[in-house]
Amino acid sequence: MILKVVKYPEPVLTQPGEKVTEFNDELRQFVADMFETMYSSQGIGLAAQQVGVAKRVTVIDLSQGKDPAQKLALINPEIVTSSGRQYEEEGCLSFPDIREKIVRAAKVHIRAQNEKGEWFEMDGEELLARAFQHEFDHLDGILFTQRMSPLKRSMCLRKIRKLQAEGNW
Repeated sequence: MILKVVKYPEPVLTQPGEKVTEFNDELRQFVADMFETMYSSQGIGLAAQQVGVAKRVTVIDLSQGKDPAQKLALINPEIVTSSGRQYEEEGCLSFPDIREKIVRAAKVHIRAQNEKGEWFEMDGEELLARAFQHEFDHLDGILFTQRMSPLKRSMCLRKIRKLQAEGNW
């Protein structure tokens, strides 16, 4: 089922997610719905907050559904270590048509649980590292606009207010 992606300034987007403690069919269905929603929106990552649920659940697939081996469901994830620096453009499904360069770590080592509750660790570099950091920020209630310079953030928020006034947001 395709879920509704909420847009800024929806309050749930700035709510830290609650830790997931039950790994059941309901969670697995929610994860499947998140993947379907992400694919229908042409995204590479989606956090639970973006569909109105303040839980520590995110999905990532850099292949956008083309390679099942790249599908990642990350429950209660955390960054263990990070290194390097990258400055690349990011977008966000909750901020349609807003793209801006953001500074992120170039490499991260993460720890998360899968849909069965089993812990695993993995490394991510470049785009995957950026996706991890972007989505994990969502789980902490942090928006990518908060990672922008004050000037760029101000410009983005002004653009959103203009789109809202025109009825296009």
